Amino acid sequence: MAVNQDDSGRVTLVTGASRGIGAEIARLVGAVGDTVVVNYREKRPRAIAVAAEIERAGGRAHPIGADLSDEQSASEMIDDISRTFGRLDVLILNASGGLERGADPDYAMRLNRDAQVRLVELAMPLMKPGSRVVFVTSHQSHFYGQKPVPENYQPIAQSKRAGEDALRERIPELLERGITLTVVSGDMIDGTIIVRLLERRDPDAVSERREHGALPTIEEFASVVVDASIAQVESGHTFYVGGDDYLS
Repeated sequence: MAVNQDDSGRVTLVTGASRGIGAEIARLVGAVGDTVVVNYREKRPRAIAVAAEIERAGGRAHPIGADLSDEQSASEMIDDISRTFGRLDVLILNASGGLERGADPDYAMRLNRDAQVRLVELAMPLMKPGSRVVFVTSHQSHFYGQKPVPENYQPIAQSKRAGEDALRERIPELLERGITLTVVSGDMIDGTIIVRLLERRDPDAVSERREHGALPTIEEFASVVVDASIAQVESGHTFYVGGDDYLS
């Protein structure tokens, strides 16, 4: 993809951006003028298609493959961003996992906690004062320990809560560099792979959430993530999407 390397607009990395919520976030930040780094793990054709869509709409995009759970792969991605742009203004931590078939018991924690913290640490030297980290999570994770969690979602909920806690512990260090952290927490998001997997393994868990009202859509959730990358709020602020019963 052709990339304009001038200093206009922000350079934004969206992890897990080849499909679903991540792809929609990438489209929306591209639409507001950001140069979008479209990260993918293995879905290269999909990531290229997302980047091409952004560019057809008049935006700028740069797909990069990296397995965030692999330190060398993540480091190479940041090196690529450094060579291409020389900076990173927004890091949107959307990629997560834990329900994959055949995944080892520690995979969810390695990806949802360890990899998130490591990527922030790798990216910090490229992030100037005024930069922003956005951590994307779910109500089931954000309120872990306070609200019931579907059994099949436990590994994700526990590990993403651990990831959020670990990032919040680094707020003072981030603020020293002028970098702020925001969190976006949402109810189950209709149309996502996670909800589809849960519907196969634990359909009652999904139907129970639907009883509380319509689930947020991918578009609605992604729009709030973009807002969280821009809004002038205190570091650590959480944006909530759907699930009013969690918030009451």
